[in-house]
Amino acid sequence: MKRFLTILFGCLFVFAGPAMANRHIDFSLHKLEADRPGNTLLVIGGIQGDEPGGFNAASLLVTHYKIKKGNVWIVPNLNFISIIKRTRGVYGDLNRKFATIGNSDPEFDTISRIKAIMLDDQVDLVLNLHDGSGFYRPTYVDRTHSPNRWGQSIIIDQKQIPAKRFGNLGEIANQVVAEVNHYLFSEEHTYHVKNTRTGEGDTEMERTLTYYAIRNRKPAFGVEVSKTFPTHKRAYYHLQVLEAYMDLLGIEYERAFNLSARGVNDAIDSGAKLAFYDNKIFLDVTNARKRLAYIPLKKASEIVFRPSSPLVAVVESGESYRVFHGNRRVTRLYPQYFEYDSSINAITIEVDGDERKVDFGNMVEVAQSFLVVPEKGYRVNVIGFKKPGTRNESGIAIQKDDIKKRFSVDKKGRIYRVEVYREKKFSGMVLVSFSGEREDLRVSDSSTVSLLNVSDLRNGPLEKDSSINSEDISHLGR
Repeated sequence: MKRFLTILFGCLFVFAGPAMANRHIDFSLHKLEADRPGNTLLVIGGIQGDEPGGFNAASLLVTHYKIKKGNVWIVPNLNFISIIKRTRGVYGDLNRKFATIGNSDPEFDTISRIKAIMLDDQVDLVLNLHDGSGFYRPTYVDRTHSPNRWGQSIIIDQKQIPAKRFGNLGEIANQVVAEVNHYLFSEEHTYHVKNTRTGEGDTEMERTLTYYAIRNRKPAFGVEVSKTFPTHKRAYYHLQVLEAYMDLLGIEYERAFNLSARGVNDAIDSGAKLAFYDNKIFLDVTNARKRLAYIPLKKASEIVFRPSSPLVAVVESGESYRVFHGNRRVTRLYPQYFEYDSSINAITIEVDGDERKVDFGNMVEVAQSFLVVPEKGYRVNVIGFKKPGTRNESGIAIQKDDIKKRFSVDKKGRIYRVEVYREKKFSGMVLVSFSGEREDLRVSDSSTVSLLNVSDLRNGPLEKDSSINSEDISHLGR
């Protein structure tokens, strides 16, 4: 009997409002809360759009962690427009607007709302994730390793604040540093505590998020990872720090990957997926072609979508839509507009001789061939397949070589669209992916909300990573 495997998809979170491509790109708040009460950690990533280590790590918390005790609130994309634009700040440095900001500033609403989240009574401690220059050292070593650098440091504005709990900022930061330094790839990457002594006259730091928090008696820390690392190694160190703070706060969690450079890299690249209009359309754009044409979008309607990651966005661009995953543009969608039919929400497909009912918004893996079982009144269009004299492509056994590769969703030519119509109205879409493997029939369900079924992998096996050298492998995992 064949198995059906459900994968993680983006119902794990919702935006503050519907995700509309034509609206201002806004940040999102995701609350991972356990049945067992405990402390609440607020994690903020993406305050500066050119620091991908921070916002990718925060996003992985949303998509790949399950909280078993306590709570973790996450804003992974605070400055989303700047993330997409690959700039520190489209409207200036957002992390310099917490002391004063005018009503006319385009980011006035963003600042007001993130302040309210930070000062929520439930929040016990705030972390602001950054990628910083070089390697911070308490004393000067060279230009890259000096007190003027920020990378590989935990930032405090002062040693103590009069908070109800966790006010001993210096002591907490030193505990975290001591823990994280057990999991370094190299001694050069050693963490230190950097005290900016902001209240003693540092006018630059007086305008930051963390200083605003501590002035309001809310414990807050900056977390800096060196920009000398590639993105996945930056995210690796951010996650080491985040887990150290969760441990300190008594927050219990499960993680769906090994905490290693390779594990983090694979998690970041694990997928960019989109479901449109209540799963009428499902697109896996993880490795998509540069452009996807004739996407059947809803006529006379704003484009409404659910992403697999809080870093996935759809942005209107003339007569097309650009799809981003963080600061990477993954594809461009060229729409064809239809009225929608709601009379059915599934089709029956025979996959390698195994007949199954498949809901719209799914991707089915095929080893050899598939056939859509005909249903009266409905027409099937397999994009890229053509048989002369045939308008309805149901009832035809189709193999990979029968479909023109240039019509695939992905660059490898494995994933294809199966669209269903009722007269001139669009009913829905299913994706088929030719895996070349016969042993399992897998269905990726865009409507199911579940975390991968994992055990705690803190001490998982070491693994090889082509992007790290042999000395880096000595301290992987947590």
